[in-house]
Amino acid sequence: MPAAAPDRPLIVFSDLDGTLLDHESYDWRPAEPALAALRERAIPLILASSKTAAEIAPLRAGLGFAHCPAVVENGAGILPAEGEDAGDGQARYAELRAALDRVPARLRRHFSGFGDLGTVGIAAATGLDDRSARLAAERRFSEPGLWAGTDGDKARFVEALAEMGVKARSGGRFLTLSFGGTKAERMTEITAALFGAGLPFIVALGDAPNDTEMLQAADRAFIVANPHGTPLPHLAGETDGTISRTAEPGPAGWNDAVLPLVSAWPQAGGA
Repeated sequence: MPAAAPDRPLIVFSDLDGTLLDHESYDWRPAEPALAALRERAIPLILASSKTAAEIAPLRAGLGFAHCPAVVENGAGILPAEGEDAGDGQARYAELRAALDRVPARLRRHFSGFGDLGTVGIAAATGLDDRSARLAAERRFSEPGLWAGTDGDKARFVEALAEMGVKARSGGRFLTLSFGGTKAERMTEITAALFGAGLPFIVALGDAPNDTEMLQAADRAFIVANPHGTPLPHLAGETDGTISRTAEPGPAGWNDAVLPLVSAWPQAGGA
């Protein structure tokens, strides 16, 4: 960790569930000292999550970073800063659903996407309350779903989608379909949009395997402890100290990682 602020602006990218948000309560208040330091120094905090834009927007505002864009639906899309044009995300989702319905029926019948499940089905599959399930259903860029067929049929299903430009990624209980995009790719895109030809110092925090690419692409990264999640294997950056692990889980660990680091950047980070 740097002993003094380098002559580069700072930007922070962070996963939400199990990282900035407590795994069980979704509380972020233990991270408030570090969040306040980011706000005071005008350092951008970019939330990067599998959540939808509808889920992230109120949370982003509550944290005090509505002026920053966010990575949504696990990198499939970007939620612009508040007040900026968000475009017609529904059109992209409709295109995705249309591609899904062109898959042969004998394969399609094994996949139940959020668009098939509806709010009640999403709540049953995720454990979310009704309001949260409604927000999770407001897809713009991707379609998570449950697979009920054989591994062989799953491979054929994924191959049929790939022929139409649709990518499928397995994570936890869901198979998620999209036209591509990862948290790491969106990190590069957002950084370029905010800083142009400048070279900010990028910090990333995450707790799960789907954060790996983002963590490895950052200048400094932290694996936030999550005893409830799938542990990340040893990453190459841990050997040279580029990546380290927090002792405390969730927002407490997030605060322990970010607060000392931000203190080394007393100047505003731009954006």
